[in-house]
Amino acid sequence: MDTRAISPEPSPWLPFESRRRARDEKREAVLRTAVQLFLEQGYHRATLNGVAERLNITKPALYNYFRSKEDILFECWSIGQERVEDRISETDAMPGSGLLKLRNIVGTYAGIMASAFGASLVRFNVSDLSEPNRKVTLAGKRRIDRAFRGYIRQGIADGSIEPCDIKLTAFAILGALNWIGHWYKPDGDLTPDQIAEDFSVRLTAGLAKRPQKKKARKPA
Repeated sequence: MDTRAISPEPSPWLPFESRRRARDEKREAVLRTAVQLFLEQGYHRATLNGVAERLNITKPALYNYFRSKEDILFECWSIGQERVEDRISETDAMPGSGLLKLRNIVGTYAGIMASAFGASLVRFNVSDLSEPNRKVTLAGKRRIDRAFRGYIRQGIADGSIEPCDIKLTAFAILGALNWIGHWYKPDGDLTPDQIAEDFSVRLTAGLAKRPQKKKARKPA
């Protein structure tokens, strides 16, 4: 009797980790394609059929990854929000003055706004989301606003920023940064890094506290 071990037939199924990784990659491809289409055509004009066509798949195949067009929109927003909040956490942990932290977050936020997922934070209307998702979105906007105000407040307290109206200053800075998501073109003259470097200085230079000039002594 032949007692040699018989090699098992290779499984036609991919290992679990490989299947999950492949699914995640396909899901990310759907999001990248969808956010680009939403930005190009507007959320209401863009269709799931259009997303499917760009991916060379059928529309029903999209439902393996997302239940609805709104789910895709909310996920695009979530990715942009997560990137901003990650940068805020890093800025919170870094040493330095309030002005230094403000410059850091302004630069990183500007770079994020020059990306498709970053632009999704400002290009789409929260009214297109369901009530639960809308609440999450608005809470995220408030967290960003609080972070910017916090760095300005810290800078005033540590003497690196001139005293100013904290609320209005944060509004002005965020307004300029958010507008990047509307005008930035990936095929334009400026790269995200160039925009980040320029805005980090341009939007904070006027806030820096200037050294006081010493009064000249009168001759005896």
